[in-house]
Amino acid sequence: MSAPETPQKSHYLFPGELFAQREPHLVSTVLGSCISVCLWDPVAAVGGINHFLLPLWNGEGLPTPKYGNVAIPRLWEKMLSLGCAPARIQAKVFGGSAMWNATEGLLAVGVRNIELADNMLREMGIPVVSKDVGGTQSRKIIFHSADGTVMLRRHNALASQRPAEND
Repeated sequence: MSAPETPQKSHYLFPGELFAQREPHLVSTVLGSCISVCLWDPVAAVGGINHFLLPLWNGEGLPTPKYGNVAIPRLWEKMLSLGCAPARIQAKVFGGSAMWNATEGLLAVGVRNIELADNMLREMGIPVVSKDVGGTQSRKIIFHSADGTVMLRRHNALASQRPAEND
Protein backbone atom coordinates (compact mmCIF):
# COMPACT_ATOMS: atom_id res chain seq x y z
CA MET A 1 0.00 0.00 0.00
CA SER A 2 1.44 3.36 -1.01
CA ALA A 3 1.34 6.49 1.11
CA PRO A 4 -1.29 9.06 0.15
CA GLU A 5 -0.02 11.78 -2.14
CA THR A 6 0.70 15.10 -0.44
CA PRO A 7 -1.46 17.89 -1.82
CA GLN A 8 0.46 20.29 -4.02
CA LYS A 9 1.08 23.73 -2.53
CA SER A 10 -0.71 26.68 -4.06
CA HIS A 11 0.27 30.32 -4.43
CA TYR A 12 -1.66 33.36 -5.65
CA LEU A 13 0.51 35.67 -7.77
CA PHE A 14 -0.36 39.35 -7.41
CA PRO A 15 0.35 41.93 -10.13
CA GLY A 16 3.96 43.07 -10.07
CA GLU A 17 5.25 39.81 -8.58
CA LEU A 18 7.15 36.76 -9.78
CA PHE A 19 7.36 33.26 -8.36
CA ALA A 20 9.78 30.36 -8.84
CA GLN A 21 10.69 27.59 -6.40
CA ARG A 22 12.06 24.05 -6.67
CA GLU A 23 9.07 22.70 -4.77
CA PRO A 24 6.02 22.12 -7.03
CA HIS A 25 3.23 24.68 -6.76
CA LEU A 26 -0.04 25.55 -8.44
CA VAL A 27 0.34 29.27 -9.11
CA SER A 28 -2.79 31.20 -10.03
CA THR A 29 -3.27 34.74 -11.24
CA VAL A 30 -5.83 36.86 -13.09
CA LEU A 31 -4.84 38.89 -16.15
CA GLY A 32 -6.42 41.71 -18.09
CA SER A 33 -3.99 43.88 -20.04
CA CYS A 34 -1.20 42.44 -17.88
CA ILE A 35 1.03 39.62 -19.08
CA SER A 36 2.26 36.47 -17.37
CA VAL A 37 5.31 34.73 -18.77
CA CYS A 38 5.64 31.15 -17.53
CA LEU A 39 9.13 29.65 -17.82
CA TRP A 40 9.76 25.94 -17.45
CA ASP A 41 12.74 23.60 -17.62
CA PRO A 42 11.43 20.10 -18.50
CA VAL A 43 14.55 18.26 -17.29
CA ALA A 44 14.86 20.03 -13.94
CA ALA A 45 11.02 20.03 -13.64
CA VAL A 46 11.17 23.60 -12.32
CA GLY A 47 8.90 26.41 -13.38
CA GLY A 48 8.40 30.07 -12.66
CA ILE A 49 5.91 32.78 -13.52
CA ASN A 50 5.69 36.57 -13.48
CA HIS A 51 2.79 39.03 -13.73
CA PHE A 52 3.71 42.43 -15.14
CA LEU A 53 1.44 45.43 -15.63
CA LEU A 54 3.40 47.74 -17.93
CA PRO A 55 5.99 47.07 -20.61
CA LEU A 56 8.84 49.42 -19.73
CA TRP A 57 10.45 50.76 -16.58
CA ASN A 58 11.43 54.34 -17.41
CA GLY A 59 14.34 54.56 -14.97
CA GLU A 60 12.41 56.50 -12.33
CA GLY A 61 11.88 54.92 -8.92
CA LEU A 62 12.72 51.30 -8.24
CA PRO A 63 13.01 48.76 -11.06
CA THR A 64 10.25 46.39 -9.91
CA PRO A 65 8.74 43.36 -11.65
CA LYS A 66 5.60 45.35 -12.38
CA TYR A 67 7.48 46.28 -15.58
CA GLY A 68 8.03 43.65 -18.27
CA ASN A 69 11.59 44.69 -19.05
CA VAL A 70 12.40 44.02 -15.37
CA ALA A 71 10.10 41.02 -14.71
CA ILE A 72 11.28 38.79 -17.57
CA PRO A 73 15.05 39.03 -16.86
CA ARG A 74 14.46 38.63 -13.11
CA LEU A 75 12.42 35.48 -13.66
CA TRP A 76 15.13 34.14 -16.00
CA GLU A 77 17.80 34.81 -13.34
CA LYS A 78 15.68 33.10 -10.67
CA MET A 79 15.26 30.02 -12.90
CA LEU A 80 19.02 29.84 -13.45
CA SER A 81 19.64 30.16 -9.70
CA LEU A 82 17.39 27.10 -9.21
CA GLY A 83 19.61 24.99 -11.49
CA CYS A 84 17.74 25.34 -14.75
CA ALA A 85 19.76 25.15 -17.97
CA PRO A 86 19.33 28.11 -20.36
CA ALA A 87 19.08 25.87 -23.44
CA ARG A 88 16.17 23.89 -21.94
CA ILE A 89 13.98 26.75 -20.72
CA GLN A 90 10.77 27.32 -22.66
CA ALA A 91 8.05 29.93 -22.30
CA LYS A 92 4.27 30.22 -22.34
CA VAL A 93 2.71 33.70 -22.53
CA PHE A 94 -0.77 34.81 -21.44
CA GLY A 95 -2.77 38.05 -21.16
CA GLY A 96 -2.50 41.36 -22.95
CA SER A 97 -6.22 41.97 -23.42
CA ALA A 98 -7.60 45.28 -24.69
CA MET A 99 -9.42 46.35 -21.56
CA TRP A 100 -10.36 49.92 -22.58
CA ASN A 101 -11.39 49.75 -26.24
CA ALA A 102 -8.09 51.49 -27.07
CA THR A 103 -6.37 49.87 -30.02
CA GLU A 104 -3.35 52.12 -30.33
CA GLY A 105 -1.21 54.61 -28.44
CA LEU A 106 -0.37 54.68 -24.76
CA LEU A 107 -3.74 53.27 -23.66
CA ALA A 108 -3.17 50.10 -25.70
CA VAL A 109 -1.26 48.61 -22.78
CA GLY A 110 -2.16 45.02 -23.65
CA VAL A 111 -0.72 45.28 -27.16
CA ARG A 112 2.43 46.96 -25.87
CA ASN A 113 2.85 44.26 -23.20
CA ILE A 114 2.49 41.47 -25.79
CA GLU A 115 5.06 43.12 -28.09
CA LEU A 116 7.55 43.53 -25.25
CA ALA A 117 7.19 39.90 -24.11
CA ASP A 118 7.55 38.57 -27.66
CA ASN A 119 10.59 40.75 -28.40
CA MET A 120 12.39 40.06 -25.10
CA LEU A 121 11.86 36.30 -25.24
CA ARG A 122 13.08 36.20 -28.85
CA GLU A 123 16.18 38.31 -27.98
CA MET A 124 16.91 36.05 -25.00
CA GLY A 125 16.61 32.95 -27.18
CA ILE A 126 13.72 31.48 -25.17
CA PRO A 127 11.27 29.56 -27.37
CA VAL A 128 7.59 30.33 -26.86
CA VAL A 129 5.82 26.97 -27.01
CA SER A 130 2.32 28.26 -26.28
CA LYS A 131 0.49 31.54 -25.89
CA ASP A 132 -2.99 32.94 -25.46
CA VAL A 133 -2.81 36.72 -25.78
CA GLY A 134 -4.80 39.71 -26.95
CA GLY A 135 -8.53 39.93 -27.48
CA THR A 136 -10.97 41.56 -25.09
CA GLN A 137 -11.32 38.86 -22.45
CA SER A 138 -9.62 38.68 -19.09
CA ARG A 139 -7.99 35.38 -18.16
CA LYS A 140 -7.44 33.33 -15.04
CA ILE A 141 -4.51 30.96 -15.30
CA ILE A 142 -3.19 28.23 -13.04
CA PHE A 143 0.43 27.31 -13.73
CA HIS A 144 1.63 23.86 -12.62
CA SER A 145 5.29 24.53 -11.88
CA ALA A 146 6.24 20.85 -11.76
CA ASP A 147 5.09 19.94 -15.27
CA GLY A 148 4.78 23.30 -17.04
CA THR A 149 1.09 22.94 -17.85
CA VAL A 150 -1.30 25.87 -17.65
CA MET A 151 -5.05 25.77 -17.12
CA LEU A 152 -6.81 28.77 -18.63
CA ARG A 153 -10.26 30.27 -18.21
CA ARG A 154 -11.37 33.31 -20.21
CA HIS A 155 -13.87 35.85 -18.85
CA ASN A 156 -15.82 38.38 -20.91
CA ALA A 157 -14.23 41.52 -19.48
CA LEU A 158 -15.78 44.12 -21.77
CA ALA A 159 -19.40 42.91 -21.71
CA SER A 160 -20.45 45.74 -19.40
CA GLN A 161 -18.70 48.34 -21.59
CA ARG A 162 -20.41 47.38 -24.87
CA PRO A 163 -23.51 49.30 -25.94
CA ALA A 164 -26.75 47.36 -25.85
CA GLU A 165 -27.99 46.22 -29.25
CA ASN A 166 -31.19 47.77 -30.56
CA ASP A 167 -33.94 45.46 -31.80
